[in-house]
Amino acid sequence: MTTALVPPAAVGGLTRRRLFVYGLGSVGTGLFSTVPGLLLLYFMTDTLGVPAGIAGLVVALPKAWDAVFNPVVGAASDREAVRTGRRTRLLVAGGLALPVAFAAMFLSPVTGTGAAVWVTVTFVLAASAFALFQVPYVALPAEMSPVPSARTRIMVWRIVFLTLGILVAGGAAPLVVDAAGGGRKGYGAMGLTVGLVIAAVLLVPALGTRWVRSRPGPEPLGLVAAFRTARGNRAFFALLLSFVLQAAAVAIMLAAAPYVATYRLGGYGLTSMLFVCLVAPSAVAVPLWAKAAGRWGRLRCLTVATCGYALGAVALFPAAGGDGTVAVALTLVLCGLLGVCYAALQVLPLALLPDTVHADTARTGQVQSGAFTGLWTAGETVGLAAGPGAYSIALAATGFVSSTLDHPVAQTATARTGILLGFSLVPALLMLLSLPALRAYGRRRAVRETETT
Repeated sequence: MTTALVPPAAVGGLTRRRLFVYGLGSVGTGLFSTVPGLLLLYFMTDTLGVPAGIAGLVVALPKAWDAVFNPVVGAASDREAVRTGRRTRLLVAGGLALPVAFAAMFLSPVTGTGAAVWVTVTFVLAASAFALFQVPYVALPAEMSPVPSARTRIMVWRIVFLTLGILVAGGAAPLVVDAAGGGRKGYGAMGLTVGLVIAAVLLVPALGTRWVRSRPGPEPLGLVAAFRTARGNRAFFALLLSFVLQAAAVAIMLAAAPYVATYRLGGYGLTSMLFVCLVAPSAVAVPLWAKAAGRWGRLRCLTVATCGYALGAVALFPAAGGDGTVAVALTLVLCGLLGVCYAALQVLPLALLPDTVHADTARTGQVQSGAFTGLWTAGETVGLAAGPGAYSIALAATGFVSSTLDHPVAQTATARTGILLGFSLVPALLMLLSLPALRAYGRRRAVRETETT
């Protein structure tokens, strides 16, 4: 579709103010997606004294619930859109509930087994609240403009804000923990602080995107009907599979960061530096990747970034495995290079997602933005859960011993090697495994374009 065939209001309606209001929500989604992935596993094993294997289950099980709950939210969001023409109610509900549940995750009054139960319950509540916001939020770009280039522009704004949220989460959250005295008190203060920020940045887009007219189809589809209609969209599922594998790779690396900082590079305080080096380049690289995608194609650029991330992750194994300041410097430089590739992994799949939704309309007669984004966020949740979950299993298998702030434990050489593998070679392998799915997406897209011309 060309811009000339689109009503002026469809293009002109994307003012900078509207793009800013929409993009601001990604600060909150970035905070919630990042802080638990970066700190929750470490918080349980090294502050609450929860064994690594149990802590991994605590991180993974709530996310498994999300894989079921997110498609339900997607179908509910489409039904709301049919009735009201908007997705506002679920956005507001999630924006109000998530900050409270998030803060509660880091306010456990007990340690050990009781702490595992506390974190599980609060994490499930937080993940459910997050789904209420995230699913309709991700559905909106497909309805904000019918123009692919305009939707890429929306994604650039969103990912820049998402990068900001991730950067604040990874750079500031550990610092808040330290500034508040560390331990349970420090993590509690961090949870309350981040929760307040999440509340502010989610409610603005929840109320400020009421101008978007959501029309998913003539009839509100139930969950089963939505699944039945969506399952023939093979290009969507190929793109989703690649995204899930890449999300798992990044999630493993994030979960490993505080362990690598503590047990390989010399101190927990380096966690923020590792994270900043990994994420900060994204803020600059996202617009550059968008320009490159306009010239060479989004799929080609995404493939290049995937290969680049895999190579950089492999190089981390000898770099972070060294000693002294040289190891620290090399690790930080490599994380910076990975950050450039990470920007493409964030913006380009989300720019391609609305294309699969629109391409499916001719086949089904339904624009199921909510249903597809429910499946998408469910898959993303599985990837984000699989990362820390798999890493915790690797820690337990290599003999990692949990501890509390008052009673630290020295780790064996085998455990320290396991820590490093999760930060380097395992993410690299997952990135390479995502390439066949990307290729399958390209083939299915080509077939679809041939059928419609």
